[in-house]
Amino acid sequence: MKLKQITFFLEEYAPLFLQESYDNVGLIIGDPEQEIHQALISLDITEDVIEEAITKQCNLIISHHPLIFRSISKITGKTSVERMVINAIKNDLAIYAIHTNIDNLPHSVNKSVSEKFRIKNLRILTPRKDLLRKLVTFCPLEKSNEVREALFQSGAGHLGNYDKCSFNLEGRGSFRAMENADPYVGNIGELHFENEVRIEMVYPVYREKEILEALLQSHPYEEVAYDIYSLGNEFHNAGAGVIGELPERMDEKKFLEKVKQEMKCSCLRHSGLTGGKVNRVAICGGSGSFLIQKAIVAKADAFITADLKYHDFFEAEGKILLVDIGHYESEQFIKELLFTIISEKFSNFACFISELNTNSVNYF
Repeated sequence: MKLKQITFFLEEYAPLFLQESYDNVGLIIGDPEQEIHQALISLDITEDVIEEAITKQCNLIISHHPLIFRSISKITGKTSVERMVINAIKNDLAIYAIHTNIDNLPHSVNKSVSEKFRIKNLRILTPRKDLLRKLVTFCPLEKSNEVREALFQSGAGHLGNYDKCSFNLEGRGSFRAMENADPYVGNIGELHFENEVRIEMVYPVYREKEILEALLQSHPYEEVAYDIYSLGNEFHNAGAGVIGELPERMDEKKFLEKVKQEMKCSCLRHSGLTGGKVNRVAICGGSGSFLIQKAIVAKADAFITADLKYHDFFEAEGKILLVDIGHYESEQFIKELLFTIISEKFSNFACFISELNTNSVNYF
């Protein structure tokens, strides 16, 4: 199939709009019209991963971490990134990155980690506040069901665990069709009153294009009246980190042993023990120091993350157990997650999980 079919699916699953400002996700190398035969899924892209893809006759690598984070002014082969770009292009190898856009979803690598501990009542630790908008439109009563359903199908009207949410108020609209108009109802030059429904529903901003297209295609009026409002509400389906509860309380040392075992860590770094039990656990794959205070405010007993600096551990202040398991270790399950969602969508498409351990950190 064509590369654009895969990228479209991945961007429906994890919209590019959700990436952090510093990130570089999406199609990095490749032609969207390119025919893709097999894909290799990896956490990182290294020169060895490039060679693995070539050996396995894959012409697409789907990686969690982007190959290119910073701008490149020259491609001469002096750095590993430059060499990988050259090698990929020479071998007609497409490269796609799905990073913080999937990290900011509840069904991401954080969920994969939470499943190792059977954490229940899982929810976003810091929901985003910049993602919700409200659409208000006015539709003839007889066509309101059709328009409402089209908006639902395009992604509007989701609130938490509910869908098809809308507010509807009947009233009378007025308009006068002027010269060159083609009115659905009413006559040219005459003031017309129509029984209408005011339809309101909330939607995530990254679905706006599809929602407006659905509105304009389903609405009978030549000129569709609608309003868009930006909302300050939290969007609980996207944001950084997750938090939930263990099936039962655990002693802190036993919890650390459990973390080390389940996350396949050769060692752990952690803050001082608090002397309490661990019940509520926060998780952030990758670098999560920016969420320490959020985890404390959320009354987490422990916070599993990576890349904590020396002074970050002081923020615990005996209120929380900070557990640094390593960057690679915290995101290692993303490969299986991507393999599962792609295989379920494209059952006849060949995907391989990279057999290489790309962890650049070693312990002696």
